[in-house]
Order: sequence, then C-alpha cells, then structure tokens
Amino acid sequence: MNKLLFAWTTLMLSGGAFAADAITGEVQKRPLNITAVVMFFIFVGATLYITKWAAKQNKSTSDFYTGGGGISGYQNGLAIAGDYMSAASFLGISAMVYTRGYDGLIYSTGFLVGWPIVLFLVAERLRNLGKFTFTDVVAYRLQQAPVRIFAASSSLLVVILYLIAQIVGAGKLIQLLFGMNYLSAVMIVGVLMVVYVLFGAMLATTWVQMIKAVLLLSGATFMSFLIMKHAGFSMESLFKEATGIHEKGIAIMEPGSLVSNPIDALSLGLALMFGTAGLPHILMRFFTVPDAKEARKSVFVATGLIGYFYVLTFIIGFGAIIFLLKGDPQFFQTMVTEGKTVVEMVGGSNMAAVHLSEALGGNLFLGFISAVAFATILAVVAGLTLSGASAVSHDIYSSVIRKGKATSREEMRVSRATTVALGLSAVVFGLMFENQNIAFMVGLAFAVAASANFPILALSMFWKGLTTRGAVLGGFSGLILALVLIVLGPSVWVSVLHNETPIFPYGNPALFSIPTAFIMAWLGSITDNSARAAIDKAGFEEQYVRSMTGIGASDASDH
Repeated sequence: MNKLLFAWTTLMLSGGAFAADAITGEVQKRPLNITAVVMFFIFVGATLYITKWAAKQNKSTSDFYTGGGGISGYQNGLAIAGDYMSAASFLGISAMVYTRGYDGLIYSTGFLVGWPIVLFLVAERLRNLGKFTFTDVVAYRLQQAPVRIFAASSSLLVVILYLIAQIVGAGKLIQLLFGMNYLSAVMIVGVLMVVYVLFGAMLATTWVQMIKAVLLLSGATFMSFLIMKHAGFSMESLFKEATGIHEKGIAIMEPGSLVSNPIDALSLGLALMFGTAGLPHILMRFFTVPDAKEARKSVFVATGLIGYFYVLTFIIGFGAIIFLLKGDPQFFQTMVTEGKTVVEMVGGSNMAAVHLSEALGGNLFLGFISAVAFATILAVVAGLTLSGASAVSHDIYSSVIRKGKATSREEMRVSRATTVALGLSAVVFGLMFENQNIAFMVGLAFAVAASANFPILALSMFWKGLTTRGAVLGGFSGLILALVLIVLGPSVWVSVLHNETPIFPYGNPALFSIPTAFIMAWLGSITDNSARAAIDKAGFEEQYVRSMTGIGASDASDH
C-alpha cells in the first residue's frame, strides 16, 4: 500500500507537470491559487490515509461490500447524508438557483421528498431481507438468474448516469483550481476513485462520507451565515437584492421553464420522489448496519441533515447572484462563441458556489470549500462504483454465473476488475457530457432508478401476486423506455448529439416510464400460470414474516 501511495503521489506531480504543457481554453488565464491547492492536497492525502487504514480491515466480501455490518445508525445516517449531498446538490443546485432562481427550489425540495418513502416503505424491510445489494431483496422469492440480470443491468445504468454528474463536477473543480485541461482533470478523478474502492471499499467510503458530510455542512452553514448577515438576516431583503441585480429581475422569483411545462414538472417530481428508493448506492448503505432498528435510525438522521443542507443550497444560490457580479474579471471571462461575444463564468455556472466562497472568505475559504467539494465528489463516486461493482460480482458472477458457488476471493477479483472498468467508463462519459448541468444529469439518474428499480422493489415486498416473469418484464420495460426517451430527449439528442430538435419533447421520462413498469409487471404476473409463478406467490408469506421480524436476516444472501 505504501508503494501504491508513493506511485500515486508521483503520478499526481508528473500529471500536473504534463497538464501544464497541454492547457487549452480560457481556464489557464486564472492564476494558480496556492492556498486552495495546499488544502486540496491535505484533504486528498487524508482520505488516502483512511483508505490505507481501511484496506487492512477488509478480509471478506462482507467487509468489502458492507463494512462487516458493524456501522451504527448515527454513523450510517451521517454517511448517507454525505453520500446524498453530492456535487449535484452543492454545485448543481446552487448553480441552478443562481441561473434560474425559483426553478432551483424544485430540485432542492424534490431531492428531499423521497426520504419519507425510504423511511416508511423500504429501510427496515430492506435490511431484514437482503445482505449485500437490493437485488437480494428483489430476488428473495423469485427465480434468481433472470431477476438478478435485470436488477444488475438497471443498477449499472443508474450508477453510470450518476457517475457522469460527479465526474463532470470534479473535473471542472480541478480544472478551475489547477488551470489544467479538462481531460487531465477527469483522469485524475477517475484514478482516485478506483484507488478508493479497490483498497478501501465500504469502510473507507463510509468514513470519508462521514467526515466530508460534517465539513460540507460546516462550510455551507458558514457561507449561508455570511450571506444572511449581509441581508440583515432577512429572506425578504435577500430576495429583493437578488432580483435587483439578476438580469431576469423579478422573473427569477416566478416559476420558469421547468414549471411552465407541467409534463416536465410532474416527471421531474416523480423521478426525484421515487428515485431515492431505487438508488443502488443508497439502498446498499442499509446493509452496513447491524439490524432494522439501526436502519430506521439511519434514515431519521440522514433526512434531518439533508433537509437542512438543501435549505442552505437555496440561500447559497441567491447569495451567488448578489456577490458574483458579471463585470468582475475575477469570476467571469469574455469569450467568442460562434461569432458572438459572451460573458461566461470561469469554469462554467456549476462553479458558482466555489466562486462565492472566494468572494465571501478569500483564498482560505475558497481552498476549504474546493477541497470539501472534491472530497464530496470522491466519496460519492466511491459509493457509486462500489454499488456498480457489487452488481456485477455479487448479482451476476456469483449468483447467476457460478450459481452461488463462487469463493470470496473469486468474487472480490471480479469486483475489482469491474471497478477499473467503471472508472474508465466514467472518464469517457465525463468527457462526453462536459457542459451539462450536473443537477440535471442526476435528475436523469433518478428517473431511471424510479422507472426500473423502485417499481420492482416495491412490488416484490408488498404484492403477493408478483412473479418472476412480471418482475423481469416490468423492470426491463421501465428501464428500456426511460433510457430510450432520455436518448431521444433534449438532454442527449440535442445537447450531446447536436441535433436541432428532440424526437421526445420532454426532458424527463419518469411520467411515462414509471407507470409503464408497474403496468407491465402487473400484466406479466396475472397472465403467468406457470409452475414457477405458483412458487413465487407461495413464497410471499415467509418473506413477509422475515421482513417484519428480521428472523433469519443474518443469512440473507444465502437464498
């Protein structure tokens, strides 16, 4: 491990020197901020030390996937909050409030409303029925192979979409701090995330998430305090000043483009509400606690912290409007795009919160917020990568290919190979989606999770009539439809593939794909009269007893 750390340090230093010769674009004009860079390296060094410590504790698949199941409810709640308060939340939502005003509030509240669903519907039953992944729960009484193939496919797609947002945020952040080109920045993030997961696994990820949650909440609280102090601790004064400065004026306090289209607004709301209960890296966290009681406690702690944080992002967004004036060359640059002269924020609008930290607290606070934002991203991508790797190694390789006969060593080997593959994929997709708003990208990940994972998870736990055929048909219908509509919609068809008009006119597919998944699962189940269907339905009573009592939960992965 010491050799690894030495090699990584050398790579970072040589990579920085290489990037300096390959800088392109306007970012190089920004002088190197030594204070911010030093704090950045301190944070990265600290997290790598945690990874080194955790590597010594990982002796089994249970340690690798769930930290041995010995994490307390309070610790796990803090870690979930750290996992959920991602780059999309801190950078993306504050940027959306900065550019769109009221519309950003929809994302702030939307990300929060899903937590009661997780609390009342999912958390305890999930802990009692599964061991490593939410697929254990879905496949509990159903035929293993087809259900696990679907659930693993869906999990991987959600993970990749979520990863894109985090990679873009991290890439822009490093680009801004070091003045290097975007490609080099994204590759650094990709290498770091692979190192975290390969060696530190769930234990390191949990501790990094807990630490960064405390730091991020502290930083955001201090930033919001300074903003509110400027506004005389009056929200009215804050909004009044912001509307007087913003180029759209009072219009930013009105529902804008996100809400003017009711279909998009409803789709987004459904995706954010039900997507939380379908995110594999969040659901996986409920297997790190000893029992259902601690799982419930986790949600209570996480919900409180997350709710508080989203209030802060809204204040930070309006603070950015007030303090980041377009004429300031410190934060903005004049560029010529397609023959037109435009004024753009250095690093893009996603960096509004980072620039605001410099405007409020100088280089020292900029360094702190940048380092915390980066630690935030690394912790989230590590959790995402871990859930993606477990989907392939535990659900596909161990349960389907080896039919439960794979050794712990073999499963770990597959998991690590998948981790490397996910790291490479994240870098490639991060380059493709460089200019997308990262909160919007996460909205799409939520849409897929709500369309595929949530319907089948809910039906498997609450409906006796669900059969294997119904689960696979419904799950794949929701998954494929959500994916196709995303590709044909404006976010990919226009923004990425550069076509003039989208084939599917709406930005979010959830309103169409969620009902489709439920209907197809129902149709597939009620028309299934096979012998397997009778076994699936007969297993519900035993599953229900276990989900409510937790009896036998310690053997959850051995179905």
